[in-house]
Amino acid sequence: MTLLEVKKLKKVYTSRLGTNHVQALSNVSFSVEEGEYVAIMGESGSGKTTLLNIIAALDKPTSGEVVLNGISSQNLKEKDISKFRRDNLGFVFQDFNLLDTFSLQDNIFLPLVLSGKSYDEMNSRLKPIAKKLGIDDILQKYPYEVSGGQKQRAAVARALITKPQLILADEPTGALDSRSSDQLLDLFNEINEEGQTIIMVTHSIKAASHASRVLFIKDGEVFHQLYRAFMSQDEMYQKISDTLTIIATGGVKNE
Repeated sequence: MTLLEVKKLKKVYTSRLGTNHVQALSNVSFSVEEGEYVAIMGESGSGKTTLLNIIAALDKPTSGEVVLNGISSQNLKEKDISKFRRDNLGFVFQDFNLLDTFSLQDNIFLPLVLSGKSYDEMNSRLKPIAKKLGIDDILQKYPYEVSGGQKQRAAVARALITKPQLILADEPTGALDSRSSDQLLDLFNEINEEGQTIIMVTHSIKAASHASRVLFIKDGEVFHQLYRAFMSQDEMYQKISDTLTIIATGGVKNE
């Protein structure tokens, strides 16, 4: 079943005086099936972060629309957008976005608190997630007391606890060492295998090679798509590397 439809997205940023125009996205269309794991790659300035922000309803397109499970975020009123995000989306960021004055548990609970959930419900949701992520023994610690990998696991727990239709990850391994990165990517594989849909923006070929599909963005458009199919992770890694080389050297778009 199609979960997400991105239709002819265009985004133009205009300076305050209206004299300069920067086109971040020119014509982006693709769909994501329920349970897919999609990585988005591209050079800096290609438009991939703008694309993620529009999917997350953090930014609005100049034209086009994003439809999640039949709901167009462009038709939502301003007062409904925050609730739409809380109810449908889970976020994992490069810099974790944890509040240092909150324990890990309270950071994880935060989106449910904002949704008005009871403590008993929050606690019952957290227990299996924390155990799965291996953070059940550090929930009372504060972000400054734990490692980067543990912070990111707490951030993943915060994303999962709302039971989102879609997890959006923005460079999730960017602030992690290689061991913690590997652990996080293995974790993403596990939750994807359990049916969670994931879209991940990344510069890392290794991270992208875990996905079932990679979208390459160039000059504000989808330049190419690469499906894993029956490829091994090593084969996927090489295909991604070859495609990025073609992009960097100005190769011809491969339909």
